[in-house]
Amino acid sequence: MNKPLAFLAAASLFLPALQAGDWPMWGGTPSRNMVAVASGIPDDIHSGKFIPKTETIDPKTTKNVKWVVKLGSQTYGTPVVAGGRVFVGTNNESPRDPAQQGDRGVLMCFDEKTGDFLWQLVIPKVGAGKVSDWEFVGLCSSASIEGDRGWVVSNRGEVICFDVKGMADGNGGPFTDEAKFSSVDGKPVAVGPKTADILWVADIRNELGIFPHNVSSCSPVIVGDKVIIATSNGVDWSHLNIPAPLAPALVIVDKNTGKVLAEEVAGVSKRALHASWGSAAFADVKGVPTIVWGGGDGLCYGFDLNPFQHPEGFPALKEFFRYDANPPEYRTKNGQPLKYATHDGPSEIIATVIVHEGRAYMVIGQDPEHGDGVGMVSCLDLTARGDITGKAVWTNKSIGRSISTPSLHEGLLYQAEYNGNIHCIDITNGKILWTYATNSRIWSSTLVADGKVYCGTEDGELIILRTGREMKLVGKPEFFSPIYASPVVANNLLHVATMTHLFAIGK
Repeated sequence: MNKPLAFLAAASLFLPALQAGDWPMWGGTPSRNMVAVASGIPDDIHSGKFIPKTETIDPKTTKNVKWVVKLGSQTYGTPVVAGGRVFVGTNNESPRDPAQQGDRGVLMCFDEKTGDFLWQLVIPKVGAGKVSDWEFVGLCSSASIEGDRGWVVSNRGEVICFDVKGMADGNGGPFTDEAKFSSVDGKPVAVGPKTADILWVADIRNELGIFPHNVSSCSPVIVGDKVIIATSNGVDWSHLNIPAPLAPALVIVDKNTGKVLAEEVAGVSKRALHASWGSAAFADVKGVPTIVWGGGDGLCYGFDLNPFQHPEGFPALKEFFRYDANPPEYRTKNGQPLKYATHDGPSEIIATVIVHEGRAYMVIGQDPEHGDGVGMVSCLDLTARGDITGKAVWTNKSIGRSISTPSLHEGLLYQAEYNGNIHCIDITNGKILWTYATNSRIWSSTLVADGKVYCGTEDGELIILRTGREMKLVGKPEFFSPIYASPVVANNLLHVATMTHLFAIGK
């Protein structure tokens, strides 16, 4: 079978899993473009007040909030919505299971219509502290859902496949040791209808010798029978040494078994500035199935979805192109390398690269703990592959560091910056048309839905702007807790995860 036909066969397997109106993965679709089809989302939003001496929000004090539920104390995982369920990663500081106390990563599942708690996946820590599994950060990854199955990258760097119904309909297997999986002290925990039903676990961290830095953070993208995963491989506690320079930063596993099908051999890990936290995108580029991904070395890569046999005897990803998303002056000055984590130094790509109509759009940035610094937004033509080095259509260096994935709608790119600015960029030339200053820090990504741009801030405000070439503020409702996750829209409901609560907003 030739490559175009192979791609169509794979795509035919993937597309039926998408339900109209759902948001089944980070970015909504494999293109990762943060745009949703929606209507009637209210602008007048009141998040409500707490019932005294509780962490429960009184629904009578809210406006246009259909339901709100308590999460943990730190929530960085952006929700996904599929098949009538909402999945979100958090920590265990408000335990749903009183028998499981202490620091854990948790994937919670709620009913989309009512907010009723359905089940949870409780994941013990690696035990490496801040080095590989930062305390109390919880589960930072977003799940990906296809039909009755879901996949998530755990805080321990595993890939986990689960039944979306949990154990409410029994333990479906073939994995049947959920009680041991969630155990901290070796004693099996009690499982029941509110427990996740794990189908398989692929411990790629140990299998491939990966050393995640701080956290494991990635949302899988599923194409056919392949699950594409970034590994978060990076530096150690000193930020000077790379413990696993030969370990892959991007891998493909079989969605049915977890078996590793391919790994990148581009040398990303040995050039890692910090960690490879970015999620991959997928696109058909002139009939060729292409993985587009921003690495922890600050380069954007294009890989063939179909692996080749490496001379050393393992399946590997063929590299189509690479593009340095850092201009040369961020790499060196006066012939000397610029230090990482300095204002003028190079950055990795943390925000997901989005693809749209044969082009890729990306921004560089660093761990927010490193503060502000120089940045750049790039537009790359994916169809121009004259050589292995990609060339930008345009760049814009006036935008500083960012970990926020952009959204592209009707020729305009909406890009948030860590310093708190939200920019509207003309994609024909890369020029900024307008900028809105939130006067806060931004970790959240922009989302376009219902003719509006949504973006959360560290101050707990949800910024709502009108789409278009002229800036217009629609509103900025307060949620009284930082919003680090990104807002998503599914089935005409807006979902906002703050650090502590999840809100479903709609008329």
